[in-house]
Amino acid sequence: MKRILLIYIMCITALGAMAQNDRYFIRSGNKYFHQQNYAKAEVEYRKALAKNGSNPQALYNLGCVLLAQQRDSAAITQFEKAAKMETTKMRKAKVYHNIGVICQKHLMYGDAIKAYEESLRNNPHDNETRYNLVLCKRNNKAQNQNQNQQNKDNKDKNKDKKKDKQDKDQKKNEQQKQQQQKKKMSKDNAEQLLNAAMQNEKATQQRLKKAMQQPNSRRLQKNW
Repeated sequence: MKRILLIYIMCITALGAMAQNDRYFIRSGNKYFHQQNYAKAEVEYRKALAKNGSNPQALYNLGCVLLAQQRDSAAITQFEKAAKMETTKMRKAKVYHNIGVICQKHLMYGDAIKAYEESLRNNPHDNETRYNLVLCKRNNKAQNQNQNQQNKDNKDKNKDKKKDKQDKDQKKNEQQKQQQQKKKMSKDNAEQLLNAAMQNEKATQQRLKKAMQQPNSRRLQKNW
């Protein structure tokens, strides 16, 4: 059965009477948050931070309302600030739990595992965080296996492409060599024919010259 990821929000109960300090705005923001009026809740939490920018509860609750509005990147920023300033272990555990929720949502299982482990270090008894951690470890293993298989397939594909290119280049080189040999043979044949013709012409000229140099001879015929 699919389980819902739990998102925690911190509430302030002890407040001064009508004093509009950071605690007052946190309480007002919490009221709007539980009414699912996230826009007004965000305004109230930002007012609290304007009063006290180092209030980890205001930072955390602002992160929660941003997460509820699916503004995950902005929510992570506020959670990380809250984690640095929070000193209470239980609250720090909630900060890291919600960081884990965002990372898990985006299939960033390695980062989610780190966040959930940090959450459990601060609160070892949170079964929801422990369940999410186990689920992320299983999904992270499957994700790594798929990535390794994909890398192997890409490597084999690149290897095949490289071999095909080498075969094509080799075939092209052989064709070029054959064409060069044919051209060379044609040139050699032409030169041989030309040389033979020149030799024949030279021999003919020599015969003519020799014939012209011989004296004319007459034969005497006997009278009967």
